[in-house]
Amino acid sequence: MDKVNKGCFITIEGTEGVGKSTNVEFIRQYLADKGIDLRLTREPGGTPLAEEIRELLLKPREEVVCDDAEILLVFAARAQHVDQVIKPTLEKGGWVLSDRFTDATFAYQGAGRGISWNRIQQLEQYVLGDLRPDLTILLDIPVEEGMARVMQRGEPDRFEREKLDFFDKVRQGYHHRLRAEPDRFALIDASQSLQGVQRQIAAALAEKLDIV
Repeated sequence: MDKVNKGCFITIEGTEGVGKSTNVEFIRQYLADKGIDLRLTREPGGTPLAEEIRELLLKPREEVVCDDAEILLVFAARAQHVDQVIKPTLEKGGWVLSDRFTDATFAYQGAGRGISWNRIQQLEQYVLGDLRPDLTILLDIPVEEGMARVMQRGEPDRFEREKLDFFDKVRQGYHHRLRAEPDRFALIDASQSLQGVQRQIAAALAEKLDIV
């Protein structure tokens, strides 16, 4: 199926330090070379209001943030993002690439925090309706390797300060999502060289989206 003239929603996911930011630009350029204009965005964030909520979520603080407050902030930002950016772009036939989306919520707040997946699914259905990504690129790396990268890039945010066992659970959560929906996901070994990672991504884009 030729998707070039139709809207397409791609997400990129992974635990900390997998190299999402670097590869978002690679995907943008790869698709631009195919004549596809891509709207880049991120979660939490993507609109001025959602970016303010992102700051609330990531800022280290002495007050303990309860799990329900965290997930409701995540979905509040997502509701604004979907309404103002993602749906309007797709409805016009545009392409969207989001750095994280709902799979991150299942991984971080579900597997990581222990919030029931049924509760997350209820929020997902309420906020998104039938909107789901066409393709999710999952960058995968051993947790210790990813966190070593994170520690080299500056002051960690509230999530990055979590212990390794939290991120082990998050990684397991992503793999659970992968097993549940293998056709939507492309699993990328992010422990390889950057060139090797990007070869995998290019192959996945070509195969999953039928673009040449």
